[in-house]
Amino acid sequence: MSTPNKDLEKVEVRIKWDPSDQSEAPNDLDIIAATYPADEPYGSPAYLVHFDSRAPDGTITLNRDSRTGQGLGYDEEMTLELDRLSEEYGRVVVGVAIQQRDGLKTFGAIENTGVQIREGYATLAEDDFSSVGNATAAVVAEFVRDSAGGWRFHGTVRGFDGDPDSFATAMGSRDYGA
Repeated sequence: MSTPNKDLEKVEVRIKWDPSDQSEAPNDLDIIAATYPADEPYGSPAYLVHFDSRAPDGTITLNRDSRTGQGLGYDEEMTLELDRLSEEYGRVVVGVAIQQRDGLKTFGAIENTGVQIREGYATLAEDDFSSVGNATAAVVAEFVRDSAGGWRFHGTVRGFDGDPDSFATAMGSRDYGA
């Protein structure tokens, strides 16, 4: 039986932020995607995609990486080709982490932050991180494969306090995840 619901196929996650003042360390935000096996969707991720990496099969790629937030519009973009992702994966969690190399920085300390999640011309979600202003990282999206094999989007912004490595480990867990 066919259904009028359209499955998600190719999704883009984009973030933006303003550069820091010249007297401060650069603001560096990073998109991180964690892919989980269908038989263990809340265990350890099968793999992570972030700066200087991509999915082993090329289905999740970081198209643009910024270390400063300089430029117009969105500074960093990641594409998730969910329709090409192997059936062995049942969940993908996407987050944004602030690099903490030069001291503690939170979303509230960085001007004009924003995330947008799109499929084609349709905007699935947008947020400015104001609800997680004291956080150093946040989950921004969860994609879950349904019983028919289609992908469903769960949009939420959940803050996290810690460095990018500990965030990447915890972002998809049951305690932290959706």
